[in-house]
Amino acid sequence: MITMVMMMAIAVSAAAMSYSKARSEALFLSDKMAYELGLSAAQYEAVYEINLDYLMSVNHSSDIFGRYWARRNADMLYVLNSYQYGRYASIAYFYRPLDYVGSAWRFNIYSRYANRSLFYYARPTVYVSYRGGHNTGRNSYYAGRSFGGKVMNVHYGSNGNGKGYKNNNVNVNVNVNTGNWHSANSVKTSNSGKVVKTGNSGSFGNGRFGNAVSTARSAGNAKKASSGVQRFGGRK
Repeated sequence: MITMVMMMAIAVSAAAMSYSKARSEALFLSDKMAYELGLSAAQYEAVYEINLDYLMSVNHSSDIFGRYWARRNADMLYVLNSYQYGRYASIAYFYRPLDYVGSAWRFNIYSRYANRSLFYYARPTVYVSYRGGHNTGRNSYYAGRSFGGKVMNVHYGSNGNGKGYKNNNVNVNVNVNTGNWHSANSVKTSNSGKVVKTGNSGSFGNGRFGNAVSTARSAGNAKKASSGVQRFGGRK
């Protein structure tokens, strides 16, 4: 019995991801999310933190789509606007970024961006200082915070594989029920990639993550503040 427990402990620890590994992978993933989703600088910082928290919390293959994956998606709802979240949920290498294959982590972002040295933006300012922990509270750390600001320059022309890439402007219908946070694996997408429903399966702790939202927004219809600066809040 003791031997079995020790073997299980070794198996779990062998799959745990180091901080340096999680940080480098979170940076690469967040950079590509900023590129494809058109994030502001504030959103880029928050998305990096959320991705790092998720990767640092995954200790075994069974954790990949567990409670910290649900928490990642819950936090993203506060940082991304409805169009961005719809895009995020419909792109597998963003929404399901991690697999465990052959006793090793597999990062699905590399199926799209094979050049691991390619980055579109500078590191977020929190890259040096943030070491995780925003996903441990009962409530989302990002609730009620502002993520406004100008969209960072998007450099169309390469997707990391030497091929041209451009986001198409598509309408995304989002119906999100987050009164009590429910696991985001109940998000459903149509064949066109539109998010059509978020169901109610599997609660995440006792946390509450805002009120239900139902919106339809296209990439070209983001509201602007009177100063001419775009705002990208997770809630209206």
